[in-house]
Amino acid sequence: MAFLIELWTFLKVRKKFWLLPVIIIMLLLGVLIVLAQGSVMAPFIYTLF
Repeated sequence: MAFLIELWTFLKVRKKFWLLPVIIIMLLLGVLIVLAQGSVMAPFIYTLF
């Protein structure tokens, strides 16, 4: 949790709010890949990339 607070403080102080969508998309793609590893849907998800 401390990492998220520190990241938010960095974004707020440096006024780098444009990085938020990039970070969120990277996290969502990472979660999608991790969840698709053992799934039946894996071949369909990997065709998106």
